[in-house]
Amino acid sequence: MRIHLKRIIDNSYDIRFVNNISEAGADIRSTYPDARVFIITDVNVGKHYAGPFARCVSGRTAPAYVLRIPAGEASKNRTMKESLEDQLISLGATRNSVIVALGGGMIGDLAGFVAATLHRGVSFIQIPTSLLAQVDSSIGGKVAVDHPQGKNLIGAFFQPKKVYIDVSTLKTLPDGEFRNGMAEVIKYGAILDGKLFTFLEKNRAAILRKNPNIMHAIIERCCELKRAVVEKDEREVDYRRILNFGHTIGHAVEQVSNYRIAHGKAVAIGMAAEAKVSTALGILSSNDAARLEDALKAFGLATSFPAKMRTTAIFDMTLRDKKTQQGKVHYTLLEKIGKARVGVPMSRVRAQELFER
Repeated sequence: MRIHLKRIIDNSYDIRFVNNISEAGADIRSTYPDARVFIITDVNVGKHYAGPFARCVSGRTAPAYVLRIPAGEASKNRTMKESLEDQLISLGATRNSVIVALGGGMIGDLAGFVAATLHRGVSFIQIPTSLLAQVDSSIGGKVAVDHPQGKNLIGAFFQPKKVYIDVSTLKTLPDGEFRNGMAEVIKYGAILDGKLFTFLEKNRAAILRKNPNIMHAIIERCCELKRAVVEKDEREVDYRRILNFGHTIGHAVEQVSNYRIAHGKAVAIGMAAEAKVSTALGILSSNDAARLEDALKAFGLATSFPAKMRTTAIFDMTLRDKKTQQGKVHYTLLEKIGKARVGVPMSRVRAQELFER
């Protein structure tokens, strides 16, 4: 007896650049005139944007609700997900409701996973307010929470209905968080676009001043690059793993630090480490490895493990990575600036040996 369930669905959606968050709110209310809108944000972002956005998205018969949670990666867990679900159900959220993630990558991951499972899936919209979320995490439908044994181990692929990007939100982004996002921007140049990487090298001062025109161009280019990857491999069967450069070791650094080291900063350390592995394997020139390290340092990002962090603990943690198969971690490594190699299998011992060479 066979159950035939071949499924063809269209998960397409738009990334829309807006002049302000209120413009996004008006568009959402126009698209979902009768829906209850639930805005999930953190306390830091909420104090800047939640009130005005909620007023803009509220309808006469369909109010908007704001659910605030503590900021930081520590909130991205099963307990917080359960708390949000309890609040949403008590406030009358139905399958026709809309969940809006207003914030950085942590909020997008958590709110998206809540949306993916509440009533077996409700409409979900991303409004990323951090550079990291605007160039990377808000696009592609990866939603998850962390587990004590590893980062993003419990989650789903659940695409948003729309992504709204307001570059002006970077004005209220702390410098540390801005540099955090620049790690992902540098990653895109390193793995997919040598011209973007050179642009970053030449325009460091204007970028650090958050020049609106330059930042718009950079964010738009990163969105184009990620769109191309996700369209080719939505569920990370193969090619999408190219985006994991720096993340295998970077995620391990995050976990060993108990998330005291932010995601982007950990990815910067991971990129530098994985570039060393690439050089030790003979697939990356020492000149390109130096360019990558110099670019990371130019934007105030660390390129080496913290002094008190044991490399043994880091490489042990990589074995818990989702890409580990039969005791081997599958790395994305760099061949040159603008080109990466996907799925290089290595044992934990071999990777550490190459890094320390």
